[in-house]
Amino acid sequence: MKSIDLTHEKVITMGDLAAAAQADTSELLVSESAVMTPSALEFTEQRRISVRRGAKAAAATSSPSGAIHDLFTSPEAEAVKEEICAVGRKLWQRQYVDGNGGNISYRIGPNEVICTPTLMSKADLRPQDLCMVDLTGKQLAGGRPRTSEILMHLEIYKEVPEAKSVVHCHPAHATAYAITGRVPPTCVIPEYEVFIGKVALSPYETPGTPEFARTVIPFVRHHNTVLLGNHGIVCWGDTVTHAEWYAEVVDTYCWTLMLAAQLGAPVSHITSDKAADLLAIKKKLGLPDPRHELKECELCDLPEIPGAIAIEPRPCGTPASLSSDEIEAIVQAVTDRVMAALQAKK
Repeated sequence: MKSIDLTHEKVITMGDLAAAAQADTSELLVSESAVMTPSALEFTEQRRISVRRGAKAAAATSSPSGAIHDLFTSPEAEAVKEEICAVGRKLWQRQYVDGNGGNISYRIGPNEVICTPTLMSKADLRPQDLCMVDLTGKQLAGGRPRTSEILMHLEIYKEVPEAKSVVHCHPAHATAYAITGRVPPTCVIPEYEVFIGKVALSPYETPGTPEFARTVIPFVRHHNTVLLGNHGIVCWGDTVTHAEWYAEVVDTYCWTLMLAAQLGAPVSHITSDKAADLLAIKKKLGLPDPRHELKECELCDLPEIPGAIAIEPRPCGTPASLSSDEIEAIVQAVTDRVMAALQAKK
């Protein structure tokens, strides 16, 4: 394999690739932070030249470079890249990401993950912009630097073997819950119960750091959606499209609860026996939920306090800690409903 070392260049242009154009080059070595111009990227793709980031000594990987290149350019990988770009446009169109925010990934091999690059709008993604990394975060292929938040995706893949794709974004309504330290109640809308259910809330850490990545570890085995404290949400699924669906479901649910709160009436809840039916459907679909092993009477959250749009997050199965005023409000709400039912029968 013939390589050209361009690790000293900060921006790679077609002028820098003049030597590659004249020689039988199969690999470029570039620095981690180097940016490649569109024409340079197209050139490497047309000539099937592998782009490796980091020092020359790091160019060698545990797999033959030819195998990495073949995987990254395989028909399966190309289909995944197209799907990631389509999902990126959906996220941007639904205003779930702004600027260069959000990131998407797909685990294509036992140690290989295709992901979005850093500092690029999800509306503008093209298949040739995507990267491939290993489970340590080392970039294996791609002309642009990988997303800085890939470490969180990798922790999910390592913790949940069933996870094939991860989507991180910042939908306004779900993020509103995350920045107030609250989670939406359960047993209100069937679709939400089946596809999302009880969500988790992770503590805040600086995005892109190993500490941030580890905040989701306690939750992702039993939750496919996590509210990230003061940040946004992350969802995992068996496909890129399904992971994006979960982002849509949770944000629409949060939005609906906010609208319902404006009506000034308590939110009605699905009964525990009917909630058990929904959980049975969810279990059959293979979707995670911490309530799968709970008794029927423990499946739904307590009725909401009048005027509230959320309940305080607490570990599944842990009784809620309510103040005397809150208990009195709940008792009054139940009493009013009972009296109204009795009056209706007269």
